[in-house]
Amino acid sequence: MPFTIDFLDDRRVLEWETTTDGAVVTERDDYTPRFYVAARSPDAEVNLARIQTLYDRHPDVVTTEYADRRPSFRRDEESVLAVDVDHVDRVAPLARQVRQLPSAPVGDLACFNVDFTQEFRYCLETDVDPTPARDLSTLRLSVPVTETASEQYTELDVAGETITGEPGDLVRAVRTMIDERDPDVLVCSTSEIVPTLYEMADHAGVDDFTLSRWPGVDYQQLASRSTYSSYGRVGHSPARYNVPGRAIIDESNTFFYGETNLDGVIDLVSRSKKPVQELAWASIGNVLTAIQICEAHDRGVLVPWNSWRHEFYKPMGTLHDADRGGFIFAPDVGLHENVHELDFSSLYPNIICTRNVSPDVIRCSCHRHREDVPGLGYAICDERGYLVDVLQPIIDDRDEIKATIRRERQRDDPDQDRLEELEGRSEALKWILVACFGYQGFNNAKFGRIECHEAINAFAREILLTAKRILEDGGWRVVHGIVDSIWVTPDPDIDDEDRVPLEELAAKITDRVEIRLEHEAHYEWVAFVPQRESDTGALTKYFGKVAGEDEFKIRGIESRQRSTPPFVADVQQECLERLAETRSPEAVLGYLSRALEQLRDGDVDTDRLAERNRVSKPREAYTQYTHNVAALERASDQGLAVHPGQDIEYVVVDDEKSTRDRVALVHEDVETYDASYYETQLVRAVESVLSPLGWDRTDIRRELAAGRDMDLTMYQGEESA
Repeated sequence: MPFTIDFLDDRRVLEWETTTDGAVVTERDDYTPRFYVAARSPDAEVNLARIQTLYDRHPDVVTTEYADRRPSFRRDEESVLAVDVDHVDRVAPLARQVRQLPSAPVGDLACFNVDFTQEFRYCLETDVDPTPARDLSTLRLSVPVTETASEQYTELDVAGETITGEPGDLVRAVRTMIDERDPDVLVCSTSEIVPTLYEMADHAGVDDFTLSRWPGVDYQQLASRSTYSSYGRVGHSPARYNVPGRAIIDESNTFFYGETNLDGVIDLVSRSKKPVQELAWASIGNVLTAIQICEAHDRGVLVPWNSWRHEFYKPMGTLHDADRGGFIFAPDVGLHENVHELDFSSLYPNIICTRNVSPDVIRCSCHRHREDVPGLGYAICDERGYLVDVLQPIIDDRDEIKATIRRERQRDDPDQDRLEELEGRSEALKWILVACFGYQGFNNAKFGRIECHEAINAFAREILLTAKRILEDGGWRVVHGIVDSIWVTPDPDIDDEDRVPLEELAAKITDRVEIRLEHEAHYEWVAFVPQRESDTGALTKYFGKVAGEDEFKIRGIESRQRSTPPFVADVQQECLERLAETRSPEAVLGYLSRALEQLRDGDVDTDRLAERNRVSKPREAYTQYTHNVAALERASDQGLAVHPGQDIEYVVVDDEKSTRDRVALVHEDVETYDASYYETQLVRAVESVLSPLGWDRTDIRRELAAGRDMDLTMYQGEESA
């Protein structure tokens, strides 16, 4: 089972398999990647024959033949043209020639199995399982952000040891560690470390430096850096590199490794047939697509190059009813005592599996007169959809992993390494399940369909309303509900002896909707935050004290926002502690007053005031002189390249200025800060804590400005701060 696959320019493929002593390689020179061309109508078959004639004469084509495949889940097998190519890099260029066929109508022919990543294609076509046979060894290489502006590093972290000196010293240190550890995976803070080390070796005259396990090929560049936009958010994809015989994980360009761990990555490798290196940089949707492609491949279904699924016809009224999300109850703003949170287990994935919502069976022609989807009247075929076969094993496996985690934690001496492995796998599967619903409405999804997205939401709305009715009939009052979660308190108008226990109601709801409703948490109290400048509840901003635990659940407020400086987040957290102890706004304001005094006296470390924001566009494209612009200008002065989609960190030193002196980058020697600016940030954060009690910024500032003597309740617990 090779854990990484390399493609050389001379058609050779290298399969690297882990062993107890390191890794062994198998060379193959007979691999010919394949794509398919199909006619979209019987009239187009003549053009299919013409393109075969052209391909048969092409020097990059090894052979062509006709094969029986299904062009989609809704079509039976038919004869399609299979094209075998001499190198994986030639698949897409050859497929484009179908679009350039003279005199062929646009869309007359369609290409399939074209835009696969290299290693994934190889594993899929050769039936190779890229799951490593043993635990992978790793070596981490990291450079400070200040070093990225230079073509020659003077500081490098190698396996946790910081090395400084001349380029030759650093290169030799890396070479020594590579020789000693022979790692399977290079974990790099940025993949640019790879070409930079080789340049440093050349400059220093270190002729025998290499990261590669294969003689003669040091590294390959797989992709250039790029900027992209997804759902209105700008992202940055750095250049990608390959070192033969080793996988590279770029910490600046990985989701799953950052959100889980290597165990989580490996779990998804086994499900998706995407080897470690490809899975590490892949998005959630990319991995979900790979898992679906594996299912399609097993069923003989081809994968479209471009999605061309039309939306089924629906009346205007149905379109209006369908264009809605999950059900959300307006939160009851304020602080509520004795609150219970109940969550449906993996609601959307379980809706897909229990209701058989799948692109290949939604609105089927064989049951067109049935109305299976509530409120929309869509029919769903009785035949099991492929999406159920994709998701059900993931749901079942995650449930089993979570049960194992609970049992392990209950042991007197839990195995922490085992827990870390299980938690990484659970998190990885969670992200796949989170994405499976949104993928159905994604216009570029290989197998998605908007009608599935609409049906899932329709079922979810019905389920949440059903849960609400049963809970209220059982003597509980709903204070908030959002998609798959619902918060309840005992209804004060119902006597305790007449109130049905939550466990009994949860079991009843579970039986009724066929999806498990779990008791997520019991809170001493929960506070739902209003919107700014409004009495209406903010849907996703709340915080609560977990009953019997020294723990808070926090969502949406400043301490959960990635741009919030650590000092502001810490003050907000401490204010929550004060509120929990006293239920007193005055006690919270007492702590805020102390924090403001510390801030004004200049006693806060500047690194605790650092803000981290994402750059959304090039510096010259901004029309307002924001903090980001000032930070970008400072970075440019220092030769640091910060691209759209990347983060930049800075401290605000003088918010009144409209020059680059408005901020200082975190790695600079920052000696001062703008206390007035951070005071505003603190007051805003404390407003989030007190607004459920009816306080706004005006009230907070008035109380602080009054300077009245504060009673002892304002300082309760101050000695322990």
